[in-house]
Amino acid sequence: MPGLSQRLADACSIDELRGLARQRLPRGVFDFFDGGADDEITVRANRAGFDRLRLRPRVLVDVQQPDLSTTIAGATSAMPLVIAPTGAIGAGWPNADVAIARVAARLGIPYTLSTMATSSIEEVAAVGGRLWFQLYVLRDQAFAKTLLQRAQQSGYEALVVTLDLVTGGKRERDLRNRFTVPLRPNPRTVFDFARHPGWCWQMLRHGQPRFKNLAGFEGNADPRASIAAKVGQSLDASFDWAALERLRAQWPGRFMVKGVSRGDDAARLASIGVDAIWVSNHGGRQLDGAVAAVDALPDVVSAVQGRVPVLLDSGVRRGTDIVKAVALGAQAVAIGRATLYGAAAGGEAGAERALQILTEELRRALQLCGTPRIADIDASLLHTHGVPT
Repeated sequence: MPGLSQRLADACSIDELRGLARQRLPRGVFDFFDGGADDEITVRANRAGFDRLRLRPRVLVDVQQPDLSTTIAGATSAMPLVIAPTGAIGAGWPNADVAIARVAARLGIPYTLSTMATSSIEEVAAVGGRLWFQLYVLRDQAFAKTLLQRAQQSGYEALVVTLDLVTGGKRERDLRNRFTVPLRPNPRTVFDFARHPGWCWQMLRHGQPRFKNLAGFEGNADPRASIAAKVGQSLDASFDWAALERLRAQWPGRFMVKGVSRGDDAARLASIGVDAIWVSNHGGRQLDGAVAAVDALPDVVSAVQGRVPVLLDSGVRRGTDIVKAVALGAQAVAIGRATLYGAAAGGEAGAERALQILTEELRRALQLCGTPRIADIDASLLHTHGVPT
């Protein structure tokens, strides 16, 4: 059987990295990363939205040396790509947050650290590169303020406030698998873990994944609950426009908001001075039946009228997806599961392979579309029939 390095090198797509991760991980862990809410309608819709879009390539253009570089949120990036925040990924590979951050720094793209990361704000800051910190809005405002202070002191350039999670989604795969972080053995999970000795040995060597940014967090939940459950039950469902403006005043750097799908919300956000709007439905993990992110994108872009940059996540798996999103007006796309699958399959080398695949696909897509620079991507590249308006 080929070794891990060869299996990663042989992976031709993000979907093949997903398959490697699925083989390596216990079912409960894989389902936590892969699954969505309820019937997973929105998970499928995110991909279907990209699949419906068709490209109209130009011909007779010199595309020998395509330029992938662009500007994201006021600074140069090697390509229109951002690493989205992903929580609890240390359950897939020890120190996966740091591993992905290292790859992002080497490639020259921004990395977003989740509140629910299993590496700390300070550990990831030591990696360097363009670092953003994602904040879940907690009722415990004093604790949230300490997270902001730590991120600021550690040199994070942007705060990304998640707006689409006022209560946890119903992820039925996790309920069926009785999945928790920290991992808790029960008859079902013990058998599942034992069938994956390589993963199990890593966890025994490195210890239980912990939400290091939340050390000392008590929340308002059952004290017997996992820290994830405590956070889920301690989200501030009363958080409103006035609260957002107060939070904006506390952060001196770039201030972004994530989880927007409506043009009217986006227009109001632009008017109060956010620095970027991130179109997202949380990868289909919260509200099932929500509009696909790429279908929501044109409405948001139209509403902000160029006042602030617009980013997008949810469903991005191919280099052509990046081209399609930029053609619809996104300044960049963010990926969560793509690098997560890579890291779960092979740690830092797996994350690097995921980004290598997307980079190669993006370069090829630019060439085949007759588009030598990211700046040359516009709506004329899209076949208008069936494009959301």
